[in-house]
Amino acid sequence: MKKSGILNRHLAGALAELGHGDGVLVCDVGMPIPPGPRVVDLAFRAGVPSFAEVLDGLLDELAVEGATAAEEVREANPEAARLLAARLPDLTHVSHEQLKALTASARLVVRTGEARPYANVLLRCGVFF
Repeated sequence: MKKSGILNRHLAGALAELGHGDGVLVCDVGMPIPPGPRVVDLAFRAGVPSFAEVLDGLLDELAVEGATAAEEVREANPEAARLLAARLPDLTHVSHEQLKALTASARLVVRTGEARPYANVLLRCGVFF
């Protein structure tokens, strides 16, 4: 059994299959999930696991070359906005409607237990070398 890193076998396997440029949507429980991408639903109960916990775990595992969030996060969820700005300094903002449209091209959706609005981010995979 793995003793460190991501233990969820579905998430670990999905991450291993990602390539350069693939999109990973990390989302709250309210984000509509389009048909198509692989979905790993980690939500256990409201707030568990948190958006911050899942994002930090994924950033430990992935090379990220870009990220996009909804501009509405700044006003509707300042805590998530601060978290995203701290973890992803080159973060791009688009409208929530545009973010939902972009999720259709994601290869993987990771659903957290977060139950606060706009705790969503689309990560674009980079390469580690």
